[in-house]
Amino acid sequence: MTSASGVPAYRRVLLKLSGEALMGSDAYGINREVLMRVAAEIKTVVATGVQLAVVIGGGNIFRGIAPSAQGMDRASADYMGMLATVMNSLAMQDALEKLDVPVRVQSALRVDQVVEPYVRRRAIRHLEQGRVVIFAAGTGNPFFTTDTAATLRGMEIGADVVLKATKVDGVYDRDPVKHPDAKRFETISFDEVLEKRLGVMDAASIALCRDQKMHLRVFSIQKAGNLLRVCRGEDVGTLVKGA
Repeated sequence: MTSASGVPAYRRVLLKLSGEALMGSDAYGINREVLMRVAAEIKTVVATGVQLAVVIGGGNIFRGIAPSAQGMDRASADYMGMLATVMNSLAMQDALEKLDVPVRVQSALRVDQVVEPYVRRRAIRHLEQGRVVIFAAGTGNPFFTTDTAATLRGMEIGADVVLKATKVDGVYDRDPVKHPDAKRFETISFDEVLEKRLGVMDAASIALCRDQKMHLRVFSIQKAGNLLRVCRGEDVGTLVKGA
């Protein structure tokens, strides 16, 4: 799908950012320069009229405390990870507000003193009024990843597509870091992703997208302007869709 230059191809999108994407070259945590660059890309997209919601992982923060979580009850560790996503969401909210972008954070865990609770209809209303909505704390339940939360929220708000922004410029048949001759797919089906175990997103997320006929595009957030190009319908990265 390619639209005329400057015209968005999607009305509403769900952007999934990994926590690691905010680290830059740091070992863990939030790299302020990277954060502001991503926020500026979001601002550019919103200025075109696209309604944009965001889910951010927590790996960049949880990585720093992971050794302490070893041997911990899985549910407790997952709740720690959810709280890490709240921290990332607040950081992104601050970055966007510094760029004069209206934004709200909604959390699946109740943290009412700092963010709104997740309410689907309120989230949609925010989007319709031109605000970026950041969904924090995953699904609010342990044993589910932020990938699953992203696909779930995307469907709940009626997004046209789920965009997964990573450090890699698409889906490959092998790890391109370890295998320089790895082949990148321009398009691939959800069934192929599951059969080949390509690790695009967790299996539950892929199956959910497939069953609900939600397209998924995987692209690199590290190349400036990629988010805008994707939202214009340009063939950036890899499109994952039904067979």
